[in-house]
Amino acid sequence: MKIDIHAHILPRSWPDLHDRYGYGGFIRLDHDCPGCSARMMRDDEFFRDVDPNVWDPKVRMEECDDDHVDVQVLSTVPVMFSYWAKAADAHDLSKILNDHIAQVITEHPRRFDGLGTLPMQDTDRSIQELERCVKELDLAGVEIGTHVNETNLDDPRFDALWEAAEELEAAIFVHPWDMMGFDQLSDYWLPWLVSMPAETSRAICSLMMGGVLDRYPDLKFAFAHGGGSFPATLGRVDWGFQVRPDLCQVKSKSRPRKLVDKLYFDTLVHDPAMLQFLVDEIGADQLALGTDYPFVLGEHEPGKLIESMDFDAATKERMLSGTALEWLGRKREDYETEASRSHSESLA
Repeated sequence: MKIDIHAHILPRSWPDLHDRYGYGGFIRLDHDCPGCSARMMRDDEFFRDVDPNVWDPKVRMEECDDDHVDVQVLSTVPVMFSYWAKAADAHDLSKILNDHIAQVITEHPRRFDGLGTLPMQDTDRSIQELERCVKELDLAGVEIGTHVNETNLDDPRFDALWEAAEELEAAIFVHPWDMMGFDQLSDYWLPWLVSMPAETSRAICSLMMGGVLDRYPDLKFAFAHGGGSFPATLGRVDWGFQVRPDLCQVKSKSRPRKLVDKLYFDTLVHDPAMLQFLVDEIGADQLALGTDYPFVLGEHEPGKLIESMDFDAATKERMLSGTALEWLGRKREDYETEASRSHSESLA
């Protein structure tokens, strides 16, 4: 079984948010664009061309079938987070996006699971929506950004949210957005190539040294893009934590290297040597297939990197599905069809 924990989706359409909220800055989907299927626009500014696989479950499932992906864990495109907006409006938008994901899952329960989005600029509203996502929509958890309007994830304002997420046993997928240094790195796609990995390291280090992982040890965080730049700099972070306790041990005495055991990471690293490094340093039990579907910087042949490696069958199975099931709090039979169950039994 292959379970892809990092797969983005949008509705085919949603209300005009400028008209709905009375101000601009939101994303809309323009289907009337020459030479493309649709175009994501921020007001009248071009953001990205997209194809029907972004919104059409039928196309998505056909592509998953071609790539032998059994289950996608759906989450919104991070530009939709809208943490900058008025809290009530971001909450309303979250409901629109989360209801759509839940509807897709309801229509295809064996093929999809989901993560909601939250109005993170308001913790009370975030808790309300988290509870609705898990208790009413039966989503596995939520996707959040690496920071909220330059406030790091260890800020005390989020403590009540972490407490609620721990109690609900909700999976939390941390995805970079609103990248640091964006204006200074405008050339060569550097925000996506340099800032995004750094953003993820920023979030991990904040959660570690800010004491969040100490206070809420049962939180289930997973990080996009193999943890970004964090795994490669873990030695530096851990050493700095030890030699400058006056700066690094202000809120936590737990070494970063020890706290890594509490975290999950997707396998979207594009490179065999890096995947081997993750397995050696972090462990296959904490790594789950993630592709960034359907975008160009993702893994175009889901699971190919894992399958190409000289790992034993149990290690591959763990990364292709076992870790995802553990993180999501799901069972294999939640997704298995009669056909796939018969196939598994025949292999056994």
